[in-house]
Amino acid sequence: MWLLDSNFFLFVFLPSLVIGMLAQGMVKGAISKYSHVPASSGLTGAQAAHEMLRAAGLDRRVGIERVSGFLSDHYDPRKKVLRLSPQIHDERSIAAIGVACHEAGHAVQDAKNYAPLVLRNAIVPTAGLGSNLGMILIVVGFFLNWTGLALVGLVLFGVVVVFQLVNLPVEFNASTRAKQMVTQLGLVHGPQETAGVSRVLNAAAMTYVAATITAILHLLYYAMLIFGRRD
Repeated sequence: MWLLDSNFFLFVFLPSLVIGMLAQGMVKGAISKYSHVPASSGLTGAQAAHEMLRAAGLDRRVGIERVSGFLSDHYDPRKKVLRLSPQIHDERSIAAIGVACHEAGHAVQDAKNYAPLVLRNAIVPTAGLGSNLGMILIVVGFFLNWTGLALVGLVLFGVVVVFQLVNLPVEFNASTRAKQMVTQLGLVHGPQETAGVSRVLNAAAMTYVAATITAILHLLYYAMLIFGRRD
């Protein structure tokens, strides 16, 4: 079976696994370390996010909700709400402030119609379809020797790669906004706390880099199979 081909394991599966594990290890390590470092401001993650929203004039337009789950934190642009996990919403740590303000950074992007975010939101429905249907069409087209169907699947999966590429500047920009605002607003104090926020956010960013590399490796492998069979 082509999915069990040695090239797939060597050049797609194993690199993706290693990169993903390294990225997850980095973010879990940073969160674990700085979750035990209290912020001298005494603010919880939710309070810090509120201060950042208030500074941007968004405190009355964007809500903050406490949701279950480990690191389930995200910004919902449709309902204009930050959803923060208990350890981020409630804790008064460097990690909590960094993650919460990163999500607040997305709310600021939304309010300013930050172009990559607008594009990412527009791609989301097609990317969701591509991640599921695209793979199915590639497999079916390959086994039925129906190159046209496989190419449709490849194009759909390509949208997933485009989404990941567009997502990178969105996530990096949200982190940059957070790093700037936590110091400007006095949410953290001193070089050690500032460095802690940066380490948490830089580690989290690696998960998005890993996801992008993984998607690209899969796309290249599928393209090699499809076009290789045509020759």
